[in-house]
Amino acid sequence: MIDIVNVSRVYHRGADEIHALESVNLHVSKGRFVALMGPSGSGKSTLLNVLAGLDRPNSGEVIVGGRRLNDLSEDQLAEFRAHTVGFVFQFFNLIPVLSAVENVELPLLLTKLSRAERRQRAETALRVVGLTERASHLPRQLSGGEQQRVAIARAIVTDADLVVADEPTGDLDARNAEEILSLLQTLKRDFGKTVVIVTHDPRAEKWVDEVIHLDKGLLLETRPGGASGEMAASR
Repeated sequence: MIDIVNVSRVYHRGADEIHALESVNLHVSKGRFVALMGPSGSGKSTLLNVLAGLDRPNSGEVIVGGRRLNDLSEDQLAEFRAHTVGFVFQFFNLIPVLSAVENVELPLLLTKLSRAERRQRAETALRVVGLTERASHLPRQLSGGEQQRVAIARAIVTDADLVVADEPTGDLDARNAEEILSLLQTLKRDFGKTVVIVTHDPRAEKWVDEVIHLDKGLLLETRPGGASGEMAASR
């Protein structure tokens, strides 16, 4: 699903050069749940943005779903993101005046689907995340965990193959964090989604297939997560 080949990303801050990524190589197979971990400033979010088509590397290749993102124009990248990538963020980013189902519908406004088809898909996505009965509620009427579930429903409503999440449990208590990680694992296991998250949360390690550690722009190690150990044990 994802091939990152010798990718580097440098930012300029005044006269300083910030080496966010340095010659990173990464392969993520389709249908895997992967966590990018490391201290602040390690390059985790930069790597997530590069593989999601939100940022371009200074050098190296980025291939996602068989498409070489380096070759795409800005318009083509926007189309790629709209159809291939579902985004989940720490602070939910829900529209306060829209109901849960209307928030989930938003990405579908860019499609040619009819109003009825959009609503049907949004309701299906809410059912997947267990929020059918909360469809008409506004964000302020939902708990933090429920708001993040709405955000995940919005991320999958276009049937994107890749779901990326930047600190999806960062604003949640322990119980809701575990529920969100379990839901992301379900998307991988039952729906075949490839899921990549950036997280500082050590609880994530038991839910993912692989843990990828970065520091100072370098990929230090890739090791199995708890989910891979459970799969091996079940076999």
